[in-house]
Amino acid sequence: MAGSCLKGRFLSLFDYKTEKYIVAKNKKVGVLYRVIQLSIIGYIIGWVFVSKKGYQETDEAIQSSVITKLKGVSVTNTSESGLLVWGPEDYVIPPQVKTFTQYVQTIRPLLETEISSLSPKVLDGHCRVDRDCDKGKMVVAGNGIMSGRCLRKDENSNGTCEIYGWCPIERKFKPHRGPLLTNAENFTIYIKNFIQFPKFKFSKSNVLETSDDSYLKKCRYDEELHPYCPIFRLGDITQRARYNFQDMSTFGGSIGIMISWNCDLDKGYSHCHPQYYFTRLDISVSNTTIATGFNFRHARYFKNATGESYRSLFKVYGVRFNIMVHGKAGMFSIIPTAINVASGLALMGAVSNINKFAFMFEFCNFPVMKVSSLHKTSFNRELSSVTWSFST
Repeated sequence: MAGSCLKGRFLSLFDYKTEKYIVAKNKKVGVLYRVIQLSIIGYIIGWVFVSKKGYQETDEAIQSSVITKLKGVSVTNTSESGLLVWGPEDYVIPPQVKTFTQYVQTIRPLLETEISSLSPKVLDGHCRVDRDCDKGKMVVAGNGIMSGRCLRKDENSNGTCEIYGWCPIERKFKPHRGPLLTNAENFTIYIKNFIQFPKFKFSKSNVLETSDDSYLKKCRYDEELHPYCPIFRLGDITQRARYNFQDMSTFGGSIGIMISWNCDLDKGYSHCHPQYYFTRLDISVSNTTIATGFNFRHARYFKNATGESYRSLFKVYGVRFNIMVHGKAGMFSIIPTAINVASGLALMGAVSNINKFAFMFEFCNFPVMKVSSLHKTSFNRELSSVTWSFST
């Protein structure tokens, strides 16, 4: 007895069962059912597969290298420095940096200084006795290190701390006659970019693949005519960022050059192109910041005939170019395709549950429901399917 019971339960595992279904001839419920179905189908095809390319495996871990060169020559003739010829070796500071940024020098040397041990015009420099000057202490926003001595005219007067520093100190200066290199906007910058998507072993450059050695000497970047010419005129870069180069170079500025690689590798190597975007980075949305512009200081050291050390201090206002590279590549893969198809089928199955609630709500709104027909079909006396037709 127990054996036959277990045998029956075991054999029932191989039975195929279907559910009873009801056909409701109600236009509102039927229209809602089809609208939801079509919406899900449109979402899966239009958004998931066409727009977001859900059938592709993607790689956003782009590997990139950027090499830059700035070219252009200018001539100046000022009362301070006389006739000078400026080349990239003079106005590109520093010559090579790891972040591949460039500086365009636009102002003359500020002053010459020599070593001195006293500077009375410093913050936190007032004193009455030597202990007011901490030896080795750096003066806040000052120009040197305290020596530990307080220098006074007489015993009844206040004095200033002696410091070790370069003298005379830097004087306040702002350019008011415009940039020194007036034709700098006609200089060109060469931006060579190599990228690689390691997942797909795909690599490419933004330089045209050609055997013509003179191509880079005569081309200039144009989105339509020369998309693979990586040589940009500085004036065109600032214009694309919606700023005037002459206005910006007076007090300096920072320009962001974004290179975007969005590649559909299913279309082939020739359909992966770089896109360039330009923006100014040293201003805020409200345009009320006091920190606009860009400048920095550097010095050149020398000794006179007697061996005394001197330095020339330069305060440079210039344009800084920040080059940023980002990208994304996609290629067909069966795994994301199967996942998205399965998700779509699951959503389609959820439509029936949504419609059940809509049908129950609609059914409750009718006080009288007349059954017009009842059809019953039996299969092997166990499986039955019943069709109900309601009319209002």
